[in-house]
Amino acid sequence: METDNTIKILLVDDEVKFLKAVSERLSIKGFDVTTADNGDDAVAAAKKGGFDVAVVDLQMPGMDGTEVLKILKQNHKFIEIIMLTGHATVDSAVECTKLGAFKYLEKPYDFDKLVEALQEAYEARMKKKFERQEKKMAAIQQLSMHQSPLGLLKALARLDDGEK
Repeated sequence: METDNTIKILLVDDEVKFLKAVSERLSIKGFDVTTADNGDDAVAAAKKGGFDVAVVDLQMPGMDGTEVLKILKQNHKFIEIIMLTGHATVDSAVECTKLGAFKYLEKPYDFDKLVEALQEAYEARMKKKFERQEKKMAAIQQLSMHQSPLGLLKALARLDDGEK
């Protein structure tokens, strides 16, 4: 089995020139970047995706960044979200943090800080996944001591259903 350690990023911003420029710079840095210029396209891309981190603009026409954040966190258990906005307020930062945003960065942004935030978000994602796997393995180990093989298979199916 081949493993790919490239960080998969979903970059969402309604400013197309900005989106293209940041995408190109991140790609040069070795990130696998998919772009979306609106919330609906971002949600659709995430359904196909397997993204590690999403960088989402806060203010966009139609579905705004807060709504994208809610949907992505609800539907993608381990994705980390970095909010990037030119319209930062304390209230929006608090709201996004409560909704599960990993970081809240302001435009104009420092590219090196964005790259650092992406790497931190990826590490946090991997840690969450690892901790979840450890808990799952402990549960399997506990179940295996008290179940018949068929009972164990049924219990494992319930564990897997609980992750969706």
